Amino acid sequence: MPANRGWKSPYLLLTITMLLWGSAFSSSKSVVAQMPHTVAALLRFGGGAVALLAAVALFGRSGAPASARGGGRAALAGLLGVFAYNGFFFWGLSLAPSLDAGILIPVLSPVLTSAFLLVTGRDRPTGGRLAGLTLGLAGAVVFFFGAGGSAHGGATRLTGDLLYLLSAVCWAAYTLIGPRVLAGVDPLRATTYATCAGAVLLGALAAPDLGETHWSELPAGLWLNVVFLAIGPAAVANLLYYRGVGAVGPASASLMMFMVPVINTGCAMLFLGESFGSLQAVGALVLLSGAVLAVTRGRGTARPRVGAAPTAGKKPSEL
Repeated sequence: MPANRGWKSPYLLLTITMLLWGSAFSSSKSVVAQMPHTVAALLRFGGGAVALLAAVALFGRSGAPASARGGGRAALAGLLGVFAYNGFFFWGLSLAPSLDAGILIPVLSPVLTSAFLLVTGRDRPTGGRLAGLTLGLAGAVVFFFGAGGSAHGGATRLTGDLLYLLSAVCWAAYTLIGPRVLAGVDPLRATTYATCAGAVLLGALAAPDLGETHWSELPAGLWLNVVFLAIGPAAVANLLYYRGVGAVGPASASLMMFMVPVINTGCAMLFLGESFGSLQAVGALVLLSGAVLAVTRGRGTARPRVGAAPTAGKKPSEL
């Protein structure tokens, strides 16, 4: 279909999203290293909110204004996908390497999404999918054990990884409610409402730490990094992700998340010199294998469900 090809292809949009998100883990870690993690989260998504508001002013005139109900749903999504997710994520970055975040969050998120679809009856269980969920859980346990007990880990790293786990839970919920948020709301406006709502709460969380930040001592390179995080991973990527979820559904969108660990691992090792031990490496491979199996097996036997991806030619508002 023409709408699904070329630069408008939802899979191309999701690929760009994953490239931006994959590079954001190490970029965010470098910012957290120079200021309180709450302030870093505020700068990233406060800047993203400003960028999206500017985009609405420039390009959003043709879109129908959202109803109060639609705007409220989008704001609720911001509580999960912006405030809660990033509150845990940036806190975790202050305790554990970004390498762990780039493994746990994008790999566990589709596992949790798939598990929810099975538990609620929106997908039918198959042997392969159940085996994948079991394998993914086992891999996560091994990974966490390695984080706490290996020479490369410790109690602090384990705590950070547990915070990344909470981030993954928030992101899975955010992915699942995406199609409902899109219903009746232009994706640009939905993304803007969600980001602004989350940024306001992140601002309240960061308020006590603003005075502790040595603003005059921050290097120019850090500000360039903040601008990249605000415009790329926070604003553009979230908008593209909303469009992708609306076009292909949460399960397929979650599958694309498997690109992120590869991108992040390269960035973390190359730019930050991060690494993990052999036990964590084994756990990561088992977790990734289980996640792929859980998400891909039995896809063709899924039950029709409310909020599923629209068929070719349908608009997101027809979900």
